[in-house]
Amino acid sequence: MGLETIVISIVFYCLFFGRRHDAEFCAYLSKLLQNPMIRVIMISTVLVNALFITMETDYNIRFQSHTFLEFFILFYVDPLNFWRSGYNILNAIILLLAYLPYTINKNNTKYYWTWSTLKGFQVLRILKLINYSRGMMNLMTAVGQTMKTVIYVLILLFLLMFIFAILGHGLYGDPDSGDIENWGNLASALFTLFSLVTVDGWTDLQSSLEEQGFTASRAFTIVFILLGFFVFFNMFIGVVIINIQDSTQNYKWECKAETQAALQAKKQAILKRQQEEVNKLMHQQYKAFIELVDNFKKTLQHSDTVVLEDFCVSIAFIDLYLTSLDLQDDTIYRLQGLYYELANTLNAMLVDMKETAEAPPENQKDS
Repeated sequence: MGLETIVISIVFYCLFFGRRHDAEFCAYLSKLLQNPMIRVIMISTVLVNALFITMETDYNIRFQSHTFLEFFILFYVDPLNFWRSGYNILNAIILLLAYLPYTINKNNTKYYWTWSTLKGFQVLRILKLINYSRGMMNLMTAVGQTMKTVIYVLILLFLLMFIFAILGHGLYGDPDSGDIENWGNLASALFTLFSLVTVDGWTDLQSSLEEQGFTASRAFTIVFILLGFFVFFNMFIGVVIINIQDSTQNYKWECKAETQAALQAKKQAILKRQQEEVNKLMHQQYKAFIELVDNFKKTLQHSDTVVLEDFCVSIAFIDLYLTSLDLQDDTIYRLQGLYYELANTLNAMLVDMKETAEAPPENQKDS
């Protein structure tokens, strides 16, 4: 096992099973791919590449380098969930088809047809534009969801065509007197019924039957057109339209929800920025006030003369206040003396009551 194999194994293990230590770098790459300028560059690359393909030039390597770089970045950001997206799988297939022609020698006549076939598949690169347009992605999603219902409609239509093909072959496919070209075998009958389903040239088919003498075939043709075209074919179109309308409505709701979320986020960002500015301004004012007070304190000295103008700092108020404090102290002292006398009186009463309760009953009678 070589050194390169070991390094590749370690890288893939870290990507798929190991703990990522470059989450910030992956987030940056994901945000970079969503940049409108990058998307414009990729769309322009695809369009110019398609133009050069039509001109049959050999500028493919340069454009494939852009595509491979985008593919590698998407795979590097989230390798596990990368293959869960159908558009990523489509991009991988397109990239693979783009590089396959360079593995074949086009000068060898044995492989020239294979090379030219793979070269023709290069036009599939235009499908990458679907990934850059939410409208087209929404439409393709609706088509994919429609296929589940459309398959049942197509199966019923095929059964109807198969039944009428057998009837038409039995009625009008006689080798001697029938319409061999349109009803001679089951394959030609199915192809004829397909033309009747699309209502393309059905008058010519009916005229051919009438020329063979099958005048009653009008009922057969009308019944099949009514069932095949007006019922099943229009049912098919109706199912597609309904699914596309539902998908379009969901897309509008998603866009509206995203717009509201963006507006709400913008409002929150504005409010947060305003709150930060207010807090910063208040902090600056508080800091400036503290600095002002500190600077003022530094200028004060013990020998400074202070001019007092308030009544609370006047001599008369201070004299009256001190007198009130003396009177309050005297009142508290007298109240304390009164409390002491009350306590002594109550104590003496309790002692007398206790002695009276403990005296014998005879002494109480003599007394």
